[in-house]
Amino acid sequence: MTESFAVEVLAWFDVHGRHDLPWQASRNPYPVWISEIMLQQTQVTTVIPYYDRFMARFTTVVDLANADLDEVLSLWTGLGYYARARNLHRTARIIRDHYNGAFPESVESLNALPGIGRSTAGAIASICFGINAAILDGNVKRVLARCFAISGWPGQTQTAKALWEKAEALQPGTRFGDYTQAMMDLGATVCTRTKPSCQLCPVKADCRAFTEGNISAYPGKKPKTVKPTRLIYMLLTKTSANEFRLVRRPEQGIWGGLYSFPEYDEASIETLLQSLPSQPTRLPTLQHSFTHYHLTIVPLLLLVTDQKQLPSLDQEVWITRAEQQDFGLSRPAQKLLDSAP
Repeated sequence: MTESFAVEVLAWFDVHGRHDLPWQASRNPYPVWISEIMLQQTQVTTVIPYYDRFMARFTTVVDLANADLDEVLSLWTGLGYYARARNLHRTARIIRDHYNGAFPESVESLNALPGIGRSTAGAIASICFGINAAILDGNVKRVLARCFAISGWPGQTQTAKALWEKAEALQPGTRFGDYTQAMMDLGATVCTRTKPSCQLCPVKADCRAFTEGNISAYPGKKPKTVKPTRLIYMLLTKTSANEFRLVRRPEQGIWGGLYSFPEYDEASIETLLQSLPSQPTRLPTLQHSFTHYHLTIVPLLLLVTDQKQLPSLDQEVWITRAEQQDFGLSRPAQKLLDSAP
């Protein structure tokens, strides 16, 4: 099957693959790189409008490198996983400063850039430079795990090793870029996470999960853990001119580099309340979940006459609702800003 696998997948791709996605217009590594980073943890339909806006503003890697991080984050707002945007900006500057604005053409050099892992490096190298490089994104993991009955959660070292070995063994002798796109398309449109269209799959006859009738067993599930819950308070300070105070968060940690409302834990909220010129109004609680924990946010709305009623905070800005598009905001800050009285 190893010999025929790529042939069958490429034949399917030529007829049924996706050939009109915005980043497929050329083999330029810049749009391919942007799309690959945006598509991490995010579906194509969600990515396309973000991609179009991003590329309209930053038409080249040097444009991106020359931009302020705040503007980059503002165009990323809503896509989540904001470390991706910060790494895009860092990598753009490295390419501008150390590679004269041109992407390096080896998998090793690409892999060394911030935010570009082994699979993304393989995608850029194969699609843009015609290099024989395997990929292993979420779609490809699912196809290979089912087809070859590779058990275990792909996040585990041994399972990941087995999947990489299979991915590399299946590489064709030619059309490396097309094969990369074909494998991503096969997982995204046919071998989907739920309700896969197995009858349309070009390799169904040799797929062990299909022939054995246990498709749902692959890939293995991540071991379940009970997520803890954190409680925080956010202070929404609003002036009579309808300005809200936001602070920029540290680069490291959740919502790194984004603007959000000042945050307090249970130990510090009482001290804060005693220092305010008036008592804030409690707004409806907001729930937000991360990979490792749930967050309960209690918003407190404080009305002041002007900005001078409160001591300034580090990295603070005062904005109106109409100005929020100019800043990269955390998702909770967006929701609270839009819903606050």
